[in-house]
Amino acid sequence: MTGKQVERYIREDLEMTPRHDCYSLAYAITDMAEELDHDECDLLYLLLENRPIDALHTHSYGFHTANGRGIINKLQEYYYEYESAS
Repeated sequence: MTGKQVERYIREDLEMTPRHDCYSLAYAITDMAEELDHDECDLLYLLLENRPIDALHTHSYGFHTANGRGIINKLQEYYYEYESAS
């Protein structure tokens, strides 16, 4: 996943203006996808839209599970690491 893809998704699909560094976000999502051996797009949707990932059991009755919250927190950690390095 590239920063341009993230930016395009936010601008065109979500019809919003990106408020964060799209490149750092793309790196974080790519790292997490490799770590979990899961699709990058699903992780992007989880983080930006709070869309559940059934295979990773991120939600239960519409709320985050411990696993879902852990994935989101780890994505945020990766994001801030990349953002501070740039």
